[in-house]
Amino acid sequence: MIRVYNTLSKNKETFEPIKPGHVGIYLCGPTVYKPSHIGHMVGPTIFDAIKRYLTYSGYKVNLVINITDVDDKLIAESNKRGITMQAVADEMTADYMKNLGAMGIDTVDSFPKATDYMAAIIEFCQDLIAKGFAYASDGDVYFDVTKFAEYGKLSHRKSDEMVGEGGSTADRKRNSGDFALWKSAKPGEPSWDSPWGKGRPGWHIECSVMSSKLLGPTFDIHGGGLDLVFPHHENEVAQSECRHGAPPAKYWLHNGLMQASSEVGKLGGRNTREAEGPQAGDQAAQEAGKMGKSKGASAFRDLLAKFPGETIRFFLLSTHYRRPIDFSEARIEEVQTGLQQFYRFFQRLERTAGQSFYQLDYPKQRTEPAAATDEILKACLACRTKFLEFMDDDFNTGGAVAELFEVMRTLNRFCEEQKLDDPANRTPDKLATLVAGAKVLRELGMTIGMFQAPIATAAPGGDDALAGKLMELILELRAEARKTKNFATADKIRNALTAAGVVLEDRADGTAWTVKK
Repeated sequence: MIRVYNTLSKNKETFEPIKPGHVGIYLCGPTVYKPSHIGHMVGPTIFDAIKRYLTYSGYKVNLVINITDVDDKLIAESNKRGITMQAVADEMTADYMKNLGAMGIDTVDSFPKATDYMAAIIEFCQDLIAKGFAYASDGDVYFDVTKFAEYGKLSHRKSDEMVGEGGSTADRKRNSGDFALWKSAKPGEPSWDSPWGKGRPGWHIECSVMSSKLLGPTFDIHGGGLDLVFPHHENEVAQSECRHGAPPAKYWLHNGLMQASSEVGKLGGRNTREAEGPQAGDQAAQEAGKMGKSKGASAFRDLLAKFPGETIRFFLLSTHYRRPIDFSEARIEEVQTGLQQFYRFFQRLERTAGQSFYQLDYPKQRTEPAAATDEILKACLACRTKFLEFMDDDFNTGGAVAELFEVMRTLNRFCEEQKLDDPANRTPDKLATLVAGAKVLRELGMTIGMFQAPIATAAPGGDDALAGKLMELILELRAEARKTKNFATADKIRNALTAAGVVLEDRADGTAWTVKK
């Protein structure tokens, strides 16, 4: 039984889709005016993992992430660069998509763009005016917050906490808290014809229109960063309920925000932090430390130049999604060190059992496995049970990641206790146990999108190939030195390689090497 924390009720609730067996998810995507930064990858990574897990659990899932391609920021960037708003949007959308691909995020069903829904947006505004919830004023259209008695129920704010000064258009509004559904265009700005003159949509209405068109008036899960609870999602609730007479989403899931940190903590330990804590769900506290373009967040492509996408994905999934994410490159390096343990195990599996971890067959749907008689496999299946319990409990990927480490460690201990690095000890029964345990690891990793494919390396003839040949020569010279009892030379080679970041592992069947990153 899956339970999710619903921002609307501020409680964990049993997950029961509106239509049995089907799940609709809408996640607020980026405003594409600048290159993506790591903050833009948080939501897609989390909800990609959630979709994978729900699919694994037997649901048919439709995941939608919108693209805001018309906005004040886009217009400003267009003017600054001397190109059209559409050119800016197309360029930055391509950047966003490329980054999603590098992160292994490939389960999104639709990426609707606001500019493709102008007719539907205008119709939405007209309907709200006709029903008395909105009004036109000097070419703008505003939602009247006093007409929705439950305004504030998502963010749990009192009316006096939501009243602003009205901004530069205060003289056009009935109430200072009213928000724009349609904005009249200034001279030279991109615009669309409407009953109120040329203009463009307000920010909030785009998501209400696209989500209802693609998922229906009421769908299952609406996701987004904690900073969107108010005003964006609060306004979505108001305008959607007033038009459709029903809530837009049954469950509201909000992920924690990215915060700069110098903290480095052990990855894969048993003391995985729970979602509850002083900052979990605290929008004001998290927004105070939120990383963004204005606070030094660099382009995501620069981060990808330093770390593989899988490393960054693992970093994001190693914390419960509702907690703030403490970001620093030192923390990502710590995650990368942890990942190397898995990669070394994959090499060990192929070396001992002759099977590629990435080609192992594994259950694609959640089923009850056959009872194990082997103690090692029992231990792996016990970790599997805990993994599923973590994921069933509000998609706690942080706890689930700890169980991935435990499965890997269990299998490594088995290899060492049975001395499987020595070919003489590799009996069919022992290898069958090793492979069966590796399949459990493969199954669990894939449910959150980890270990989808080998990390890409340079093509043959490139730098990696040359490095491989040089390492073979160096290891051959070291082996010869050890054979002739010239231990001083052997140690000198090992120490020099260690200083260069190359880790050697002496085994019965030879010496393996990996690069510590």
